[in-house]
Amino acid sequence: MKPEKKLIPKDHPDYEKIGEVIQSKESVVGIDARHTHIIIIKKLLELEEKLTAVEKKLAKRKTKKK
Repeated sequence: MKPEKKLIPKDHPDYEKIGEVIQSKESVVGIDARHTHIIIIKKLLELEEKLTAVEKKLAKRKTKKK
């Protein structure tokens, strides 16, 4: 799969919104790295919870079919 398909294009309305949330004028690189990492980790935790729920549902289906 090409990564371009998963990336948010610059003309997408959320692109600027996300940029505004993570930007920092105090940072040399222009973003608040701590805040950015917190957002990423929070999303990963949410995805982990969803994946765990899906795995539990699949496990229940497998035990019912036996």
